[in-house]
Amino acid sequence: MIQQSIEHKLHQAFHPTHLDVRNESHTHNVPPGSESHFKVIIVSEDFSSERLITRHRKVNTVLAEELAGSVHALAIHTYTPEEWNEENQLAPASPNCAGSGK
Repeated sequence: MIQQSIEHKLHQAFHPTHLDVRNESHTHNVPPGSESHFKVIIVSEDFSSERLITRHRKVNTVLAEELAGSVHALAIHTYTPEEWNEENQLAPASPNCAGSGK
């Protein structure tokens, strides 16, 4: 449910050419079925001429409701289409959870 909300809001705000919203909660010390840790990979022309910090702030603003609620962590990877192609359409892997229990 939260994942779909994130996907919908990001599609509406940025009209991405690529969007991947991954629920990574299962890699953390949370109850099964949790939606608390997400990774977002978003490719949009809207990020052209924007600094990385500005891109992240825009994503955080769009997802303010989720971040104020049950979303504990959000890894954000933003690209222009050109940058995405330069990265061979791969985002960095998420690190292993450093929290207790995993």
